[in-house]
Amino acid sequence: MRSLSSEGLGGLLSPQGEDTPQLLQRCLRAIRTHLDMEAAFVSEFKDGRRWFRQIDQTESAALLQVGGFDPLEESYCQRVVDGRLPELIHDARQLPEALRLAATRALPVGAHLSVPLRLRDGSLYGTFCCFSRLADPSLRARDLRLMRVLADLVADGLSTELESARQRAQARARICAAQRDGALQMVYQPIRDVARGHVVGFEALARFCTLPPRTPDLWFAEAAELGCSAELELQAIAAALAPLARIPAPTYLSINASPSTLLHPGLSALLEGCPLERVVIEITEHAAVEHYEALVTALRPLQRRGLQLAIDDAGAGYASFRHVLNLAPQQIKLDISLTRNIHGDPSRAALAAALCSFARATGCLIVAEGIESAAELQALREL
Repeated sequence: MRSLSSEGLGGLLSPQGEDTPQLLQRCLRAIRTHLDMEAAFVSEFKDGRRWFRQIDQTESAALLQVGGFDPLEESYCQRVVDGRLPELIHDARQLPEALRLAATRALPVGAHLSVPLRLRDGSLYGTFCCFSRLADPSLRARDLRLMRVLADLVADGLSTELESARQRAQARARICAAQRDGALQMVYQPIRDVARGHVVGFEALARFCTLPPRTPDLWFAEAAELGCSAELELQAIAAALAPLARIPAPTYLSINASPSTLLHPGLSALLEGCPLERVVIEITEHAAVEHYEALVTALRPLQRRGLQLAIDDAGAGYASFRHVLNLAPQQIKLDISLTRNIHGDPSRAALAAALCSFARATGCLIVAEGIESAAELQALREL
């Protein structure tokens, strides 16, 4: 009587957060070892071929190769799916239909079990199979039932993976369309001197005039998940810098960039010939920095040409303070969550006062975001 150990079915459900290839490999290993087979595999039916997508086999067998394929009509898998061969075969050499296949004699094939893999939408993906070159008369219906249970797990994982791939493809198409069709546009928010009231700069803010209607942070976050955030940010920076020549000096332009974009070689090329003494680059508080040394090295030649660095969203989280200490910025931007109702909240006022004191000691400029009332403005003037 066969039973699955902790390395078999009992261990399949314990890992959390494993990806689909790991799940498939665990299922294949479980059924192969449980049934004492030489090879187990997941096949995909595509373009008239049977593709071996994932394999688990004994070291001594090495019968199959991931990425290999053969004509679908010449496979056991097709014959099992269309009913010409049974799902459970004790010895393929005893079946006339199996003997019509060259693999039966060439390997040879003895015991063989195969069940269809159907995705959540009911479509056929391929098969979940295992086999041995030796016959096995001990195989029973309960072994086939276990195959089906594991096949359901595999099919569910494949459905999730394929849906994720479909969603990623749609997201990439959305971003490419936004870049190609001119949907990415810039608006400019004035930055005023709180003492004198006049405009000293503008912050360039991206807007996406396309469907689906979403805030810019969601567009850039999606691009980051797809690994194309630098390209999208560089396009936004290029659009932001376009009117700089028409803005009277010494008014500056503040643009946003993530740490990965600051390390991208395209940024230096984009800023070539630009009056960097009138440009401020903001690093958001939410952007993680793994190696500050690399970032400092990348920024140093640009700062020598006059570029200023700002830390955005200060006060919104811990990362902003790490940025301030490691990057020595010329500006610290107080997050709107800190400035909103600052006139009536002693805690917000105390934290803002501490940052102002730090800025005076280190020669930084403080920029406060989101001032919408005279009371907020007066409180910040006093700080």
